[in-house]
Parts: sequence; C-alpha cells; structure tokens
Amino acid sequence: MSHRNARTTFLGRLLIVQRHRQGWPQAHIAKAMGISRKCVKTWLDRHAAEGEAGLHDRSSRPHSSPRRTSAETERQILELRQRERRGPDWLGAQLGVPARTVSRVLARHNAPRLSALDPLTGQVIRASKTTAVRYERNTPGELVHMDVKKIGRIPEGGGWRAHGRAHRDATRDRNARIGFDFVHSLVDDHSRLAYSEILPDEKGGTCAAFLARAIAYFAKHGITRIERLMTDNAWAYRWSLRHVCAEHSIRQKFIKPHCPWQNGKVERYNRTLQTEWAYRQVFTSNTERAAALAPWLEHYNTQRRHNALGGHPPTSRLPPT
Repeated sequence: MSHRNARTTFLGRLLIVQRHRQGWPQAHIAKAMGISRKCVKTWLDRHAAEGEAGLHDRSSRPHSSPRRTSAETERQILELRQRERRGPDWLGAQLGVPARTVSRVLARHNAPRLSALDPLTGQVIRASKTTAVRYERNTPGELVHMDVKKIGRIPEGGGWRAHGRAHRDATRDRNARIGFDFVHSLVDDHSRLAYSEILPDEKGGTCAAFLARAIAYFAKHGITRIERLMTDNAWAYRWSLRHVCAEHSIRQKFIKPHCPWQNGKVERYNRTLQTEWAYRQVFTSNTERAAALAPWLEHYNTQRRHNALGGHPPTSRLPPT
C-alpha cells in the first residue's frame, strides 16, 4: 500500500506507462523517477496484462492463511466473552487457546473492552482510557494501598438490578433511606493480595480497627512486615491511623490531592470488586451480597488469574507460610 508521497502512486505508475509509450528506455524512466529498473518492469508488465486497473493498489493480505484460527474457535471465544465477560488470559485458559490469539480474535471482531461494559448486562455503557505508565514494588509488604468504596445497600427482595428501573420508579418510596455499605480494602503493591470488609461507616476509629485486622490477615499469608501505607488525604486516614502505623512501624504516605491514580492499585481493585462481586449477579438482599464477599475474596487471592502477575493469582507471589 503506497502513501501519498511515494514515488509509485497510481499517477506515478501511469507516468511510467506514458513515458514508455513515448519511447523512453526503461533505464531512463527508472533514473528520472528515482526507482529501480525492476520496479519499472513490474508496473509495465502488470499494465500489459491487466490494463490501467492493474496499476491500482492491492491488498497485501495473503491468498490463504492455513494457520489462522478456525471459525468455530472464534465463535467459541466470542460466545464465552459475551457470556462470562472475562479477559484473554481467562478465556484462553478455558478454551486451550493462547491469550494472544484470543486478543487478536477480539480485536478482529471489534469486541469492546471490559471496562466499557455494564458488569451485569454486558452492554456498552462508556468509553475507557488506559495508561501505559506502571510501577511495582519489589517485595510483598514494601507498600500497601488502602481505600474505601461506598456501595448502595440492596433493599429486601432486590433492587432495580433485579426488577428493572421501571419497577423501581413505580414502587420506590422516596422517604425511605436505604443507605450505603462501606467496603474497606487493603491491597499489597507487589503481590496484589487483597483484604476487604463491609463496615457501617468510614470514620477514623472504624478505619483504624480495619487496618489492624488487615495487618493480621496479611501476616497469616506471609506478609509479616508492612513498610509503607499509601492512602488518600481523607481526614480519617490522616489522623486516625497514626497509632496503628506507629505500633507496627509503618510509614504512612499520602497521595497528592485530586490525584487518585497515584493510589491506582486499590482503585483498580475497587473496580474489580464491583464488577466481579457486587454487580456480577443479581442479589435479592443486602445480607446475601455481604455473604458472597468472603468466598469471592478467597477466589481472588488464590485462584483468579491476574494480568499483571503473568496470569497467576496473588498468592503465587507470597512466601510460603
């Protein structure tokens, strides 16, 4: 495929034919146009065989691709992607196909990114942008990230995700306050080991008590020493965690104001928490969803394939306990 400044565009090839008809030797045409004699002969031969139509650009795609993924395999990849809404690593492991092949099939069929899909219905709801700037600490416990995700509680019998928005608008009591659950999370920067709890608020005492329990959880999984803790600049984090951090010799770090991407490990975990636990299936009560957190967390830490870890779960990077 030629670009607009190439010497042998369609008009350049036509000029080769015209000069040849005028009696120019092929060597003179090649020298005048700054191309090889072989190139001149190629276009003259193609014009003699196909006429002016032979001077147009052609696709560089091969006539046959014997090693291309079969149509049946592509169909299975697309169906499993639509049904399970998982990434190439997971899909490839399920179907016995390399993850890179899955990525190419999804790109060939213009499959939207998972971040652009509604986690419950799979419908495209937004565009997404991914940064290529990454960092990672060298050892577990060198840096951990802490954050809180606020999620609306589910009324008894199920909310709008179970019955639809129309039913909610018809039966909703605007004076009734359902409230929120506060999901506190701690994520290790190196291994991505995570610990989460659903708590009633995000006050200072609640955050401090959660951090103490999270430290004990990490210790049971081989991370016996936490060096640094990174959080945002919330008042509860800035003043209420001092005692716990001092007790465990943890250096507290804060991100710059209005720069949540600096705490990106736990922010990304929060999104995974939403899409794979909170909104992955329809829950008919808040208690039912809360009970599903611990099994999901165990799956996340011990079985779930993580792209940043080469397709392995977080426990694969932890020392033996």
